[in-house]
Amino acid sequence: MNEEVKNGIIFDRGPKNDAYAQYFTGQSYLQGLISPEAEVNVGVGNVTFEPGCRNNWHIHQDGYQLLLVTGGMGLYQEEGKPARLLQPGDVVMTHDGVKHWHGATDDSWFSHVAITDGTPEWLEAVSDEQYSQANNEGKRD
Repeated sequence: MNEEVKNGIIFDRGPKNDAYAQYFTGQSYLQGLISPEAEVNVGVGNVTFEPGCRNNWHIHQDGYQLLLVTGGMGLYQEEGKPARLLQPGDVVMTHDGVKHWHGATDDSWFSHVAITDGTPEWLEAVSDEQYSQANNEGKRD
């Protein structure tokens, strides 16, 4: 399963996510799925995370984010709540103004399609301690 996620299961893994690297701990990859010429008001992209990779805490202002999990095992956490283990077929809905982060577990590649409306406000990195605790919480489920 990990090799399939690494190489792209449903959608191409895409190039290294250099444009947003400052908002991630570890290596991620991004493949846009809708052309800017499509004239829709949402972004749609396949995001792939190497094991241990996660994005910073962030908030979607004036919008939302849907995550459709396509491969591997990942984590999702909202501020003040326990982490949730994510597996293929899981769907996450993040509402406007909710501080959260998501990424791979420490031992698995992870990919999801992100459908995003609004403007992300990028915040502090998820600390190693927070990430370790999230892995423990998520894997207890």
